[in-house]
Amino acid sequence: MSEPAPPSRLLLLAHGSRQPEWAQPFQAVLAALRAARPDLDIELAYLESMQPSLPQALDDAGASGCALVHLVPLFLGAGGHLRRDIPQAVREAQARHPRLDVRIAAAAGDSPDIVAALAAYALRCAGH
Repeated sequence: MSEPAPPSRLLLLAHGSRQPEWAQPFQAVLAALRAARPDLDIELAYLESMQPSLPQALDDAGASGCALVHLVPLFLGAGGHLRRDIPQAVREAQARHPRLDVRIAAAAGDSPDIVAALAAYALRCAGH
């Protein structure tokens, strides 16, 4: 009999804003994921201005015994945050939680599915 897989978490990451309503689309994504996959541990964190912050969310994962975090940046592009700030936050969390394995996905905007969805949306807005 095999051992159960170590606990893992899907951690969505949005940029954040000082405007609370800005987070509504990301909270809707979180709610849709939780409804579709109630068996998964899924959380949402923010890089700036909102809570929980990325460091808080990573610390929570480490403290709760998660062995693996799939970090999914809900960003359209891979700018400085994805190249520098996010990896730095992950390294700092792993220093505090050495057993925590964090796998950072590409920016959502790098996905052909997201590009196609945005193109389709733009065409609908133009009446095509």
